[in-house]
Amino acid sequence: MLIIKPYQLGKCGLDTQEMLADLKACHRFGPCGIGEKAIYLNSMYIERRYYVPFTSVTRVFKRVAMSKGGFSGNGVFASVPYLVVEYDDGQQKQCTFKREEQVDQLLDYLKKTHPDLKLHSEAAEKRLREKACRLKERRARIASAKAKEEIGELERASKYLEMRPQLYRELSAASKAKRSYERSNPAYKWVALAIVLMGAAAFIYGVYSLITHAGSAMYFLLFGLAAIFLFSGANVLPTSKNNHRAIEKRLADAEQLMENYLASYEGFPTPARYAHPGVLARMVEVMAYERADNLPKALEVVKEDLKALNSSVTVEQEEYDEIMAIKPLFLVHDYE
Repeated sequence: MLIIKPYQLGKCGLDTQEMLADLKACHRFGPCGIGEKAIYLNSMYIERRYYVPFTSVTRVFKRVAMSKGGFSGNGVFASVPYLVVEYDDGQQKQCTFKREEQVDQLLDYLKKTHPDLKLHSEAAEKRLREKACRLKERRARIASAKAKEEIGELERASKYLEMRPQLYRELSAASKAKRSYERSNPAYKWVALAIVLMGAAAFIYGVYSLITHAGSAMYFLLFGLAAIFLFSGANVLPTSKNNHRAIEKRLADAEQLMENYLASYEGFPTPARYAHPGVLARMVEVMAYERADNLPKALEVVKEDLKALNSSVTVEQEEYDEIMAIKPLFLVHDYE
């Protein structure tokens, strides 16, 4: 397999042969990769086009741009996920991903392999510390022994889920996929398919025109390639994985795997379809702020909070990430 030598980012570099061997063996997450010695990052068109040695990396974190209306009941979760790598003296390289779960998987992998690496932006770290301090103060004021015990149960359940993060990640991703599919107009898919077919026909005619030296060959080639790449990469076309049956099956399989995992955990505090650390963390906050006096009520409060989120609500990046992960779980089940 031909490997294109990536460009070095940052002051420090690796020996060429050492770097190429590391690139070849790296774990791939979408267009990026994690090796033993460096992080490999994509350009706009080429995967793993750059590399940053871990000796230069200071932070790696996720950034997400969301379209207006993403929290509303009528919108879809239209977002653009980015991986941001900070290196040397505050320089940053931002990489666009097609699927947000790939960014999450990459960060999960870094958490295991490089536990000392900072996985939040500096501003996010500050907000998380402040939130943790406020929550700690609230918990210290709780007088009820039962409430303290139930908060402890939520934290134990969260640790149990973190032992198999791929299960709740897939549950969230499958729920997002179903939500997006349900809220999109089916006619768009067939229009996109028609445009791609026209683009393919234009491309073929462009090749023919180029060979026969007919006029306007280049225009047909460019139009055909643009249509094919645009709609093929936009998850619009109906395919073997992007159709109603496949999406329903993916969600059912994800929920079944979670149910199987929780079968050995007696008295898990939520139904398997809502088993996510983000849900449990919100339940802890509800209990700590004494908005509910037991776990079932805490879950209902969480549902009401999520229902109240709409396009007019402004939240911090960290809360946005959490909401994007857990709200689809409830939406696809109508908060039952």
